[in-house]
Amino acid sequence: MIVEICANSIESAQTAQRAGADRIELCRDLSVGGLTPLKATLEKVVQELTMPVHVLIRPRSGDFCYSEPELAHMLRDVAYCKKLGCAGVVSGVLTSERSINQDATAKLIAASEGMEFTFHRAFDECANWRNEIAILASSAVTRLLSSGQALQAIDGLSTLIEMKNLAKERLQIMPGGGITEENVLAFKDAGFDMVHFSATKKVEAKEDNGLFNVDMVGHSNQETIEKMIKILANNP
Repeated sequence: MIVEICANSIESAQTAQRAGADRIELCRDLSVGGLTPLKATLEKVVQELTMPVHVLIRPRSGDFCYSEPELAHMLRDVAYCKKLGCAGVVSGVLTSERSINQDATAKLIAASEGMEFTFHRAFDECANWRNEIAILASSAVTRLLSSGQALQAIDGLSTLIEMKNLAKERLQIMPGGGITEENVLAFKDAGFDMVHFSATKKVEAKEDNGLFNVDMVGHSNQETIEKMIKILANNP
């Protein structure tokens, strides 16, 4: 089973490789769902890692409806990923009616030619996902990252299975969102051949006056990744 780690820093990317993950999705600011990583981070990760690097292309937090200037910025980021030799990009654009913006997404797909293209969890905001998955399955999108229209992938498992059945061999379905040691086998048992998770732990920030209570996303934890890979390997 392919294990993809959502890495929010150089440290997380290095940890994923040491732990034996198959590939990473590189981003920053997981506290807002992830944004495009800084160029300096991307360059260092591509230089240092031998595993496939996929890059999140998301210019801001909030909705997934982008203006023309924002889309132009995203296309430049895709071109930069291609220049660096990244294996893939992760992106997606919606309309205000909560459907896939086919024109904008087609531009991103065209710009990423030669790399894999993953449509990310913006899909889980689509109002009529069955129609939308048919659109993706007939396009050049490599895979769909989804939690099955739920906050946690385990709660959307039945929908994810339906997505997989509808997509058949035309589109890879990759469950992601709240996947842990306790539930990862459920996805393998359901016939999925890849999963996506971050394995991060919350950390506390320090100031001169001591600790204060702010939930912050830490780096990926090597022990957790290794445990999950071992669980999958020991349960063929």
